Amino acid sequence: MKIQENIPLAPYTTFKVGGPARYFAEALSEQNIQTALEFCGSRNIALFVLGGGSNLVISDRGWPGLVLKVSIPGIHSEPANGRMLFHVGAGEDWDPFVAQTVAAECAGIECLSGIPGTTGGTPVQNVGAYGQEVAETITNARVLEIATGKISEFSNTECGFAYRTSIFNSTHRERYIVLKVTFALVPQGKPRIEYADLKKHFASISSTPTLAETRKAVRAIRHSKAMLITPEDEDCRSAGSFFKNPILTTDEYEALNKIVHSMKKQIPTYPAGEGRVKVAAAWLVENAGFHKGYSLGPVAISRKHSLAIVNRGNAKAADIIALRNQVQQGVKKAFGVELHPEPVFVGF
Repeated sequence: MKIQENIPLAPYTTFKVGGPARYFAEALSEQNIQTALEFCGSRNIALFVLGGGSNLVISDRGWPGLVLKVSIPGIHSEPANGRMLFHVGAGEDWDPFVAQTVAAECAGIECLSGIPGTTGGTPVQNVGAYGQEVAETITNARVLEIATGKISEFSNTECGFAYRTSIFNSTHRERYIVLKVTFALVPQGKPRIEYADLKKHFASISSTPTLAETRKAVRAIRHSKAMLITPEDEDCRSAGSFFKNPILTTDEYEALNKIVHSMKKQIPTYPAGEGRVKVAAAWLVENAGFHKGYSLGPVAISRKHSLAIVNRGNAKAADIIALRNQVQQGVKKAFGVELHPEPVFVGF
């Protein structure tokens, strides 16, 4: 494993912003990761673990320690208890893996098509979209504890999955590195057509769509919202959805609803468990005055998706932070609701 110096990080992210890494290395094996940890320990420098770079905002100063890009490869499948298990290296690109499972006619992650990044990042954030999330199919994650180098297997329950979270980005943040993830999918299973956009897409079709048709539809919908990485589309230079849908208590929702009703409008809601209501962040952003295409210097709200902050081409991380702050403050002032970002902020 080669350790490089002063490597620009912007090209490794979908946002295309961020300063350099003092040191940079790519790990193709668990042993490479152990070597990287020894390097950090011998120099007393900080470690940042990089996956696909699709959910990151890296500061203009970059990272003063070692950036370790985890690129462990490998996909192995085997039948077990009526399911097909897929054991996937953390460095495998996510969307090609989804394509492989769809080609094998295994259901469970078809609605997560088109999401950028690597497989190792999916359990960290409990990646979800269009009515599915990885928590429904992950059986276990193989992880390495940074402080000790110890390798463990975490069950689905031990991962502590919740909406866009796990122990890996909350209570145990920066404690573990994901090495491999195992998914249990349903052979010959039917696709999940529950999300409104998918229902609308297939409304004129009487038969049940195939997994392949569902994947194609999801990718088409994502493309229409600039949520599919296409080099010619400047609206796709983003970190995807920048804000999470807020989950409110019943009292918080009632307070919000009074404001919404006074505007003679209605906010979309989603089930979020007993005593909780999930509300649409996109609605809050737009109705607080931040329309699609709204810009602040070289950054903007996507023209196609009101939850995406995009780099128009020459933005700095500071520009992204400025627009983030403006949107958060605007929504708080208009509706009394705190918007929480989805991306990880590095080097700030």
